[in-house]
Amino acid sequence: MKVLAINGSPRKGGNTEILIKKALAPIEAAGIETEIIQIGGKAIRGCIACGKCFEMQNQTCVIDKDPVNGIVQKMVEADGIILGSPTYFTDVTAEMKALIDRAGYVALANGALLKHKVGAAVVAVRRGGALHVFDTMNHFFQINQMFIVGSTYWNMAYGLQPGDVESDEEGMANMANLGESMAFLLNKLNS
Repeated sequence: MKVLAINGSPRKGGNTEILIKKALAPIEAAGIETEIIQIGGKAIRGCIACGKCFEMQNQTCVIDKDPVNGIVQKMVEADGIILGSPTYFTDVTAEMKALIDRAGYVALANGALLKHKVGAAVVAVRRGGALHVFDTMNHFFQINQMFIVGSTYWNMAYGLQPGDVESDEEGMANMANLGESMAFLLNKLNS
């Protein structure tokens, strides 16, 4: 089994990555392979509504000059997917939104490629707006017929500067619980 985590933050080693790693730790401890992909800060084109993914039905987007097609293939191969984003003006980063739109269309155009995979959203936030970010990523899971893992609270933690989220004890405990719940569900689905 494998869990793919996608970091939408442009800050490598920042709060979003810290939260993702905290969630992945119990998954790794359960013997499940993990991988983190950093998309924040990379040039990822938004969907151009060309419909070629429905026409070609080859599990790819017609835009091939950015990492999206490679990420889609990794998503298809994974059993679980964690999407992580900081809160930018009450939503996900532009890179995460572009990935959601394009990967979502490719998955739907090719017979629900992500159906019955396990998904979890992780949000880093300074003050407000995190629930909308959380919803945006969970909507991606829902439209793709994925199972969404919950935890003891919404999957968010507070902090501005890199490392600040580690002071949010409740947020960090929630990430660990999220990872435990994801590992549990993956093991049940694969037994």
